[in-house]
This record gives sequence, C-alpha cells and structure tokens, in this order.
Amino acid sequence: MTALVAPEPVRVGVNLLWLVPGEVGGSEEYTVRLLGALADLDLDDLDVTLYVNGRFGTAHAALAERFRTVVAPVAGTSRPRRVAAESSWLAARTRRDHVEVVHHAGGTMPALRSAPGIVTLHDLQPITHPERFGLVKRTYIRLVAPRSLRAAAAVVCLTDFTAGDAVALAGVDPMRVRLVPCGVDDPGPGPDPLLQEAVLERHRLLGRPFVLYPAITYAHKNHETLVAAFAQLAADHPDAKLVLTGGEGSYEPVVRAAIHAYGLADRVERTGRIPEADLDVLYRRATVMAFPSRYEGFGLPVLEAMVRGCPVVASDAGGLPGVAGDAAVLVDPLDAHAWADAIGDLLDQPERRTVLSRLGVERARLFRWPDAAEALAAVYRESARRPVHETSEEIG
Repeated sequence: MTALVAPEPVRVGVNLLWLVPGEVGGSEEYTVRLLGALADLDLDDLDVTLYVNGRFGTAHAALAERFRTVVAPVAGTSRPRRVAAESSWLAARTRRDHVEVVHHAGGTMPALRSAPGIVTLHDLQPITHPERFGLVKRTYIRLVAPRSLRAAAAVVCLTDFTAGDAVALAGVDPMRVRLVPCGVDDPGPGPDPLLQEAVLERHRLLGRPFVLYPAITYAHKNHETLVAAFAQLAADHPDAKLVLTGGEGSYEPVVRAAIHAYGLADRVERTGRIPEADLDVLYRRATVMAFPSRYEGFGLPVLEAMVRGCPVVASDAGGLPGVAGDAAVLVDPLDAHAWADAIGDLLDQPERRTVLSRLGVERARLFRWPDAAEALAAVYRESARRPVHETSEEIG
C-alpha cells in the first residue's frame, strides 16, 4: 500500500523593514490586517517569518507573536540604512533561514536577494505625481520601483487601477499581476450609546451634525478642497462641523492656512491621531464621511465608513471608483463647488443618507480579509517555484 508524503511547508519571508509604525499611512493598516488574516487561516502548508525593524514589535506586538519574527539591526527610520540592510542583512538572513520566497510588502525589493521576490505595489504616485514628493523619495522610486516590479515573481496590487499602472508605467507582464484587495472587519453593533456620546462630547461634537475626513495631511489628501467646500455650505448649516482626524503630514501648514483663510477655526475640529475606538464612534455617528483624495491606490477609509453605515462622498480619482462602486457619491476632487453641493445635499436629505447607508453596507460585504488572505497565500504557493514531483513511501 502506498501513500503520498505531505510536502514540507513553503518557507516564506515577509520583508517589513520598511514598515515604520505611524509613518507609512494606509500601507501599514493594509499590511498588518492582511497578515493578521493570514495567521487566522492557520495554514499548514505555509511557514511564514516576518523580518522587521526595531520599532515594529512595540507597535504590533500581537501580530509579531503570531509569526516567527526576526528583528533587523535597524530602526527603519533611516531609508539609506534600511535599504542597505535589505541588500545585506536580509539577503544573508533569508538564505540562512532557507526561505524559498520573500514578500517585499513595501513596493520595492533590493537588487541582492537570496530567493524569488513578491512585491506589493500600493501605488506609483511618486512617478505619476512627482511634485508631491521630496527629491530623494521620487528619485529613489523612479529608479528602483519599475526594476523591482519587472524582476518580481509576482506583483500584488490592491485594485485594477494600480495593476494598470504597473503594466503601463513599469512594464510588468500582466500575467504576473495578482489582485489582493483590502478587506474590512465586521465592526459589530458598536459600543453602548452612552459610551458613544462620551466620545462625541470629548471631541465637542455631541448633538451636532458633522462631516468626517480621516487622513494625514499629505498633499494628495486634498484637505484644502474640502475646507473650501465646507466654507461654502457653512452658513446654510450653522450647526455642522468639519472633523479632520489623523496626524500631521507635510501639507499641514497649507491645511492650517486654508482653515484660517476661510475663518473656520471654530467650525473645524482637529483631533489629531485618535484611538481606533474613538474613530469607530466617529464613523458611526458622522452625518457624512468625505474623502476628497486626489490619488488613492485603494482608499480603505471608504470601506471603513460604509461597513458602519456612514454615507460617503468620495473622489472619482485613482482606485476609489473601483472600491466605492455605486455606493457613494463620486465627485471631481478639485471641484469645491461640487463637493459643497454633494455634502450639502446629504446634510439636508436624510432619506438620501439612508439609501447610501444601505448601499454602503452591501458594498463593504464584498471586501473580506479572509478572502484577501487566501489570495495572498495562493501567491506565496505559486511563487515558491518548487520542482513538481511525486513522493511516496511503502506502508502496511
């Protein structure tokens, strides 16, 4: 009697040296949530090791505990040191660990590698819109990203929009592109109404309609158009407030200047980076979530709002239409008048908000983290490039 011997698990390394907590925006959220979902699958045929910088474990201890985790001798904050470590320490360490495929989740991979590489491409904005980035970053991405993508065994993209850029701008073979979209967690019924009211009171929003925009103040996030639109509708909605959450980015001075120029200091609530529990409540209780970004590879906040039943107005730019579908009002990101009209209409029409809320919840159900994790696992398996053979043993 013969039986097939189960093959050894595919040894996968995930390069997270680039992931500096709190500094890489939505790519951090996507990567951490996706790896958490992969751990939830508890797959016997994959042996995954995370290679991280010195700050990763402090911010994401729970995730680090679910995988074998190796800490590199770099903090991650210095790009030159991180790049050097990827081409030296990481290459040597993955060879020593007999890793069969390395997933470079930050958009580029080093020239020196010990195993076939997978690259996650979040976007090519430094190439398509170089004016939004510093000289060092846009030069580095222009030189390294296309070469990395063409050399990868597989290129993981979150949307068809980004996949199209990979093919058109970087020359990637379409046959090597794989879609692994974001997911969104079921938030459940939410906290007790009294706890929700406590959060609203803490942020000076209790009893008031408000428009929420959760984003770091980077140039492409386009806060200034939203501020201009809110200035146009503020007089007709004297109780409404604009709530801007998220940390300060490179465009912070422009955002502050816009708020001051329109005389909106008492109508715009700046919360800074807030706990997830607080943001959960703001999504649930916001009258509208506005997302005027001029460029998004995906746009996870759109789904996070939809899954909680919050009506969404979003830009018709980048990957956002593919994420929002017909469950959001889509607007030209640079047309402040159109933004004022779209938001104003929803502030005035509760029946429209109800329709959008229902459509949003239905749309969000299409994006599940377990499905995304299964898709990533499939990429790992096919990229290992193991020789195909049968192994058997005699028993009985």
